[in-house]
Amino acid sequence: MKELKEIELKWQKKWEKDKLFVAKEKGKKCYVLEMFPYPSGLGLHLGHTFNYSIGDAYARFKRARGFNVLYPMGYDAFGLPAENAAIKEKIHPKEYTEKSIKNFIFQQKRLGISYDWNKLIKTCDPEYYKWNQWLFLKFFENGLAYRAKAPVNWCGHCGTVLANEQVEDGECWRCHSKVEIKQLEQWFLKITKYADELLKDISGLNWNEKIKIMQKNWIGRSDGIEIDFKLKNSEDKLKVFTTRPDTLWGVTFVVMAPENPKVFDLVRGTKYENEIKKFTNKVVIDEKYERAVEDKEKEGLFTGRYAINPVNNQEVPIYIANFVLLEYGTGAVMAVPAHDQRDFEFARKYKIPVKVVIKPKEYELDAEKMMKAYVDMGIVINSDKIFNGMNNFDAIKEIIKYLEKKKFGKRTINYKLRDWLISRQRYWGTPIPIIYCDKCGILPAEIPVLLPDDVKFSGEGNPLANHEKFHKVECTKCGGDARRETDTMDTFFDSSWYFLRFIDNKNEKKIFDAKKIEKWMPVDQYIGGAEHAVLHLLYARFFVKAMRDIGLLEIDEPFINLFNQGMINKNGMRMSKSKGNVIDPMETIEKYGADTLRTYLLFMGDPGKNREWDDKGIEGVYRFLKKIYSFKNKIKPRLNIKDKILESKLNQIIKEITVDMDEFKFNLAINRLMQLTNFMHTQKENISAKVFDDSLKKILIMLSCFAPHISEELFENGYVSVAEWPKADEKKIDKKLEDDEEQIEKLIDDINNVAKIVKEKNKDIKKCFVYVLPKELKIYNDSIEDISRRTSFEIKIFSVADKDKHDPEKKSSKAKIGKPALYLE
Repeated sequence: MKELKEIELKWQKKWEKDKLFVAKEKGKKCYVLEMFPYPSGLGLHLGHTFNYSIGDAYARFKRARGFNVLYPMGYDAFGLPAENAAIKEKIHPKEYTEKSIKNFIFQQKRLGISYDWNKLIKTCDPEYYKWNQWLFLKFFENGLAYRAKAPVNWCGHCGTVLANEQVEDGECWRCHSKVEIKQLEQWFLKITKYADELLKDISGLNWNEKIKIMQKNWIGRSDGIEIDFKLKNSEDKLKVFTTRPDTLWGVTFVVMAPENPKVFDLVRGTKYENEIKKFTNKVVIDEKYERAVEDKEKEGLFTGRYAINPVNNQEVPIYIANFVLLEYGTGAVMAVPAHDQRDFEFARKYKIPVKVVIKPKEYELDAEKMMKAYVDMGIVINSDKIFNGMNNFDAIKEIIKYLEKKKFGKRTINYKLRDWLISRQRYWGTPIPIIYCDKCGILPAEIPVLLPDDVKFSGEGNPLANHEKFHKVECTKCGGDARRETDTMDTFFDSSWYFLRFIDNKNEKKIFDAKKIEKWMPVDQYIGGAEHAVLHLLYARFFVKAMRDIGLLEIDEPFINLFNQGMINKNGMRMSKSKGNVIDPMETIEKYGADTLRTYLLFMGDPGKNREWDDKGIEGVYRFLKKIYSFKNKIKPRLNIKDKILESKLNQIIKEITVDMDEFKFNLAINRLMQLTNFMHTQKENISAKVFDDSLKKILIMLSCFAPHISEELFENGYVSVAEWPKADEKKIDKKLEDDEEQIEKLIDDINNVAKIVKEKNKDIKKCFVYVLPKELKIYNDSIEDISRRTSFEIKIFSVADKDKHDPEKKSSKAKIGKPALYLE
């Protein structure tokens, strides 16, 4: 339909002109939000379009149900891609980003998404990121932001820190020099302070169970004990966390994560230093993704240092190894090869002794002959005489008490969760508002700290560090020379509270008005991909809890309800340019219209699961919408013999679709609308104008959640986008009448199918004789005119008990309940 584009643009202009989707101050609230996008220079992809189609369908449904809907859009606009573009394409990140955002807005409006554009935010705007800085300083004041050393990817040739994405095969993406691990002072947020609460509150969230489990595992609570191993020839101690103190007497070596900062202190100035550095670079850079895989070969290096086991004073060597991660415990573990398979494999490879301290009841273990670690329950042996002979699991509590009494360690709870490193050595991000003075120390900067526009993007070093006017400043306390922090914030900082700023996005005096937050939060429905299951969702939860404790708000959780959409594949594969199976949303809109694309994306199947794109499928949806549009041409006069059936069907699907929409079963809702539309189309001459028009009006209100433009065009009572959702009239639902109608439809199909077979044999057909059971005679006789019209034959209907029936071939004997017999001549 050539006019589709004109229709869509017409209504989009009308919605914008009349500010139809602006959230109101009063009414029962419903805050609907999709995870806001990074504005890629490539524009919207099909995944974006799918995500927004889901959110818009739900927002439109809630408006129709009488809710005051807040449905905003913004852009997560800082990030590395824009900075890389600045280096490669010689375009300023600001210009690149603004151009990308403009394109995104154009495309989203072209889709007809019902956003409240008055709420627009862009995280790269100073009006937004100055509040990032304000929040950071609040965290700093309250002990939630601190500075500490952490390992980074370092390119010595470029003199810069690299993001993981900028390390390719262990080399710098720009100059291809070897990347090494370097310890630098970095800024952290103390998310671990909230580990227990973050874990506990997961149970109250209406989220997919897989997502909840992923968060629980990421936080990773372990109850155990932290044990002090003294370093040989040193006053220092190495703290080791374990949940299995029952194996402490079987420790034969200690293993540290290669990137643990203490490793470099242990080997500094020794013959082991260079080899340790090489190994660390190899493990942390080259093998960063596969090192934790269970069947990965265990590799390590001796550091040249020894630790002393506090319970038996035995000296044990200290190794670094690829299977120990900094994220767990203290970044150092005690190794018990007799009772841990990873330790066992490592010990055998590097010829480290194995000592058995737990044995099964039934037999003895020989450390020299063991082929694998013994990891089951057993009896404690070769340990302190107090514990020998005890069940090892029973002994754990007693051993912890013993260690605490001897002051060898203390009971503790450990988490896999680590404090959040937010420092990024990049330009295109929020500047961290801190200054350093040799006399006064670390001080908060006056905000906003604005990004300078006049920077050079050579790819060598952080542009801010090379900008003297930016980093050379006056101390805010003593007035002397000081240095401004040149790191910028991780962009996850920006996205950890954006949903709060939407609510009061034009407030210049405060981060937001607490009363408005109280009105709108928490978000009623959050929508986004499962790839954000951990980081974004966990950080947002942390921010809300931290902001609550600072006194900025009173809620505990940002998103009570979360819906994760699936992926759309083509030819059985994820869409990508390299595979040549990408569907461009804008090209599809140009061919079929936005309504068709949106409706098809939600009709393909369960939106929470992965689905397969089918070109024939979108053609089918296109035909369906054309059929709807054909109702614009009214037919008069009309009969009323199908009025009651239509009213019954309509009220039944209103009930069903209302439930479908609340449960995100959009594919079922669209399918029900298709079936009802098909009925109306085939029966339009048998339905009175009043009932037909009234039914169409209600159908258009429901359809507008998916195809708003066509629905607006056919709706004749104001805007369909703000019309009230239809209510089902239970009194008009007649299941028997619908069942009878279904029998008629089956009969018509049977007559046409049999006629087709007979005609293929070159036989001329003029009449059709139908034989039905006596109690069904009235059902079919009442529809005889409709049956005749839709089969093009003269129809005669007989009861099988009728002695005078015309039945030359005795076909009536084959009639069954709901299945008439046929004879054509």
